[in-house]
Amino acid sequence: MTVITGLTRGGLQWTPAFVVELRQSNCIGCGRCFKVCPRNVFELIDRDDLEDLDEASDDGFSDDTSMVMSLKDPYDCVGCQACAQVCPKKCLTHEPQPVAA
Repeated sequence: MTVITGLTRGGLQWTPAFVVELRQSNCIGCGRCFKVCPRNVFELIDRDDLEDLDEASDDGFSDDTSMVMSLKDPYDCVGCQACAQVCPKKCLTHEPQPVAA
């Protein structure tokens, strides 16, 4: 598997790491990743709308934490990792990736 690489303005090789996972069980719905993302990667959803209802109903969050971040379009990620830098709960995982077919 050949991963995407590029060059910085200074001519150095750079390998972006793209978002591959968002651990919603850790997310507090603060929206920092959404605000810093230059693309359309994230969206804020109701915690009740999670696909895994068993996990959502017993996640230990109070009713005032009713929102959680979700990956809206992970293929729009440019690999800057700004979201991981601002996430207070370290919910995001990034990895180098090949071009999607």
